[in-house]
Amino acid sequence: MAHSASGQRLRTTRLGRSSVAARLEHEVRLTAADLVDSVAEARLRVAAARYKVEDEVRNTADRFKSRVRKAADEAKARFGDDARFLRSWIDSPGRTGAVAPSSPFLAKRMASYVDPLAEGPVVEIGPGTGPVTEALIARGIDESRLILVEYSPEFCELLRRRFPQATVIEGDAYALSATLAGHLTEKASAVVSSLPLFNKPPAERTELVQDAFTNVLRPGAPFIQFTYAVISPVPRKGSHLKAEVSDWVLRNIPPARVWVYRRAKP
Repeated sequence: MAHSASGQRLRTTRLGRSSVAARLEHEVRLTAADLVDSVAEARLRVAAARYKVEDEVRNTADRFKSRVRKAADEAKARFGDDARFLRSWIDSPGRTGAVAPSSPFLAKRMASYVDPLAEGPVVEIGPGTGPVTEALIARGIDESRLILVEYSPEFCELLRRRFPQATVIEGDAYALSATLAGHLTEKASAVVSSLPLFNKPPAERTELVQDAFTNVLRPGAPFIQFTYAVISPVPRKGSHLKAEVSDWVLRNIPPARVWVYRRAKP
């Protein structure tokens, strides 16, 4: 009888220990599963954070590459324009008059004298590679309103590619109304000139401007001209023109000023 009770206690103890072990094993398994889930979740979070960082790095790198590419393209275009001007000046210094295009600062100053709300086309003479043309468009002049008169065939081809909506005329700006014949359907709201006027005798300069006021421009419309010189590029004596002049654009090389001429009222 005692032996039977002892066995019963032993079995009970073993069953108790088995139950505890089973519970412990179950808890360990749950804890391990939770740990695995936590590790997996942590890995997912790390992966997501790494992907976000990598994505931001990629985007930043793409933006940087885009800016570098744009700057390189602009530098290449600028260098190309400078080279074209220099070659044109070497071939014909009397007609080109400058060894480099007008700076954006000078171009902006010239365009500032054009009223974008005034009726009629804007005639630009001697546009070269188009820095003033770009400034006129930035000023609010619709590209289709621009009539560009350029002597150089190479520059004309370039202008047609850069400003496909503008009218580009290959011709002599010093015979302005004759060159514009058939292209000017109404009188212009402004003539903007980058011609090297001082390369021409005073009589030819006067003739050009008087032709513009008589046959090209609306009443009160301006003839806008830049110069590196101190004095007026258009002879004033007996011209019946009134003029205003800008301050020096020092960020142009060499520094330049803009002269704006209008026909004086009788």
